[in-house]
Amino acid sequence: MKALVCRALDGIDSLSVGELPSPQPARGEVLIAVHSAGVNFPDVLIVQGKYQFKASLPFAPGCEVAGTVKAVGEGVASVKPGDAVAATMMSGAFAQEALAREADVVPLPAGIDPVLASAFLFTYGTSYHALKDRALLRSGETLLVMGAAGGVGLAAVELGKLMGARVIAAASSEEKLALCRERGADETIDYSREDVRERLKAITGGRGVDVAYDPVGGDYTEPAVRSMAWGGRYLVVGFAQNDIPRIALNLVLLKGCSLVGVFWGEFRRREPERFRDNSAQLVRWLAERRVSPHISARYPLARGVEALHDVAGRRVRGKVVILPGG
Repeated sequence: MKALVCRALDGIDSLSVGELPSPQPARGEVLIAVHSAGVNFPDVLIVQGKYQFKASLPFAPGCEVAGTVKAVGEGVASVKPGDAVAATMMSGAFAQEALAREADVVPLPAGIDPVLASAFLFTYGTSYHALKDRALLRSGETLLVMGAAGGVGLAAVELGKLMGARVIAAASSEEKLALCRERGADETIDYSREDVRERLKAITGGRGVDVAYDPVGGDYTEPAVRSMAWGGRYLVVGFAQNDIPRIALNLVLLKGCSLVGVFWGEFRRREPERFRDNSAQLVRWLAERRVSPHISARYPLARGVEALHDVAGRRVRGKVVILPGG
């Protein structure tokens, strides 16, 4: 089968389109004919050898797909060949066929666009787990979303509004912030030209934010922590700025706030029933058009390297996808 192949952990430019053996589903696994695959920031880290997960070389990167079940392994009962599904995996998505554990496969109702579905589970799953399970976000609370025009950030903006929060979106350009407002953000901060702490003080009347969602890290973490409300929850989601911040713990004490880790991949592994419940709710909202991923570009497999560079360079608004059949 054709795939975007990683043969050495030397970064994005070492990838090339090539042939890999068609995978065969073992017990508890599902083989999916891939229609579309979402591109996410961890895909960049994996091919650089900087992620917690290390795949055996050679491999196809990519961690989420939508398509049709082609075959199932022994013991699989929730889906059958011919079913439309979305799925997550640690690698293998940027190929014509991909394997997923049955526990990570979500059936799709009729009528859902597979391109939308392929850009959905990872970002909305991460953000819903963060806001619902880790932050315990309540209606009426104020939510700050950093990196708000990226995949997980824009999902957090949409879900925060759906859950009843007042949403403040922070991003690096007016173009990105315009998209955040389209998706429901009540207030916006351009942190390329505005002082984050002063703007948050003005927006909240000095009270601060109840929940901060941070997939970026780096320079903006400390001013955001300083802007927490009493009893707030700071969600540590990722480090897209490639700089893991060091936070003075006296700030956490003085604010009476909590630093809360969000590791959706481990949540999927350790709590599969809650993962399935969350995924089923998200798919219902997708089918009802209450949420919808913003896809800014679609790339054929031959341009997969370009897609990953766009994600690595933070040039993407929402999500981009790779079409292995294109």
